[in-house]
Amino acid sequence: MNSNKVKGVCLENLDSDQIARMLRTFGLNLVLLKQQQRIPSSFWGEPEAGIVRSTVFARPDTPIHSVLHEACHFICMSDERRQGLDTDAGGDYDEENAVCYLQILLADRIDGFNRDQCMVDMDNWGYTFRLGSARAWFESDAEDAREWLSNRGLINF
Repeated sequence: MNSNKVKGVCLENLDSDQIARMLRTFGLNLVLLKQQQRIPSSFWGEPEAGIVRSTVFARPDTPIHSVLHEACHFICMSDERRQGLDTDAGGDYDEENAVCYLQILLADRIDGFNRDQCMVDMDNWGYTFRLGSARAWFESDAEDAREWLSNRGLINF
């Protein structure tokens, strides 16, 4: 990922209360910081979201795909790993794919955002996929991510 890329749709463009409510259903808290305030525990640097245990930190200029990505790391990891979560979610290749897949699914739960926009924003930001785009990967090459999520009861299809 590269924060010099186009940011995409940001928190300031959407209903942050709706996003916070959605994250709470997964045991996460969204802390919305003021513009220009330092974002704690941002792995990629500002304006990207930061995470510490069950708290996602973001500013109005934080891209939604970044908020979703950090949240999905938390959702996909074990309780034991969650206790030590600060900045770097770690995880292996399969988990990272599952995180990307889940963030695309969750994008459809946000009014004014959706999976199509999420995939565009992911591509513009610099996520990399074997088939060259988030859409191509999601539609044609993500069976392993779906299975990973399904096996852990995170999706039911």
